[in-house]
Amino acid sequence: MFYNLGKCLQMVIAWLDMLLATALLYCLSFLPRSVTRSWYPALFRQWCWIFIRALGVDLKCHQKNRLPLPKHFMLIGNHPSAVEDIGMSALFNARFLAKEEIKQWWILGRISTAAETLYVKRESKESRKEASEKLKAALLQQHNIGLYPEGGCKGRRVFLPFHYGCFEVAIQTGVPIIPVFLHYEAQEAFEWRSQETLLHKIWEIMRSPNKTANYYVFDAIDPKQFEDKEVLCHYVQDLYLKWQAKYLE
Repeated sequence: MFYNLGKCLQMVIAWLDMLLATALLYCLSFLPRSVTRSWYPALFRQWCWIFIRALGVDLKCHQKNRLPLPKHFMLIGNHPSAVEDIGMSALFNARFLAKEEIKQWWILGRISTAAETLYVKRESKESRKEASEKLKAALLQQHNIGLYPEGGCKGRRVFLPFHYGCFEVAIQTGVPIIPVFLHYEAQEAFEWRSQETLLHKIWEIMRSPNKTANYYVFDAIDPKQFEDKEVLCHYVQDLYLKWQAKYLE
């Protein structure tokens, strides 16, 4: 009885913390970008950790890399859930590419934009091309970037083929790619399904009997070792299929 009462109290405190942090970041998002650019992204990363704690997710970072990770990188991952949108941001200092619709979300859209998130209309070829140019510009300005080459949440299994865009940018800039394989132990509860609302997914995650999220970080891939984007893309796809066989099957 006292254990359950303690868990409920802990959850209430976590969500109060989340509400207060969200209100603070929302208010600060109205400040000029010239004022917030140097510190708002770091505050956003802390907000992501607060959100993870409110959900009760046990986020584990498994460092499978044998060599030190580069300080300047392009981060990629598979995209089975919506949790990685905050989980990856919490773990890594990077500007992420997200779908254009998020920009229009009430409150969260303003916070995401103030954190210098990049956006793309997935269905638009022109928007994808423009997003690639923005990613390239960000890398050349020494920013780290993160994205999901599957092109959206496609389910618990790796969805192929990957989009070539990020691999072309990597070839053009020479910036190494850090691959992360994401695995949620309660796959059904965390998996994002079409026609599912964000609130319903949050409720499913909170009710899950197992909230463990495993993020496996592997050695960086040097794009200079590959002749073109197709060869690089196929190499990375094979890695993700190997990790899927190891961690999911």
